[in-house]
Amino acid sequence: MKIIVLIKISLALLFFLCLLNMPYGYFQLVRFLAFASFGFLAYRANEKDKSEQVYIFLALALLFQPFYKIALGREIWNMVDVVVGVALLISIFIPKKRLAD
Repeated sequence: MKIIVLIKISLALLFFLCLLNMPYGYFQLVRFLAFASFGFLAYRANEKDKSEQVYIFLALALLFQPFYKIALGREIWNMVDVVVGVALLISIFIPKKRLAD
């Protein structure tokens, strides 16, 4: 299994677990792991010249960054977690564009 797929599945699972009543330390851990993972995904997308993905992953890294808490409220964060988790899972199954068509 590719590392990118493993990262996306792991992040999606972490985001879905955020819907449960978890201790605050779990949310801090998720923010740090999401920040690092989205930064890595942005780096890998940049290597493959996928500029739209670079911007998306950088925006997500900034949204989930652990250094300055973005207070959106529990309900909105739950929606963000679900949308991002589902989008990560869907992105695994989107077929790659062939360059030599």
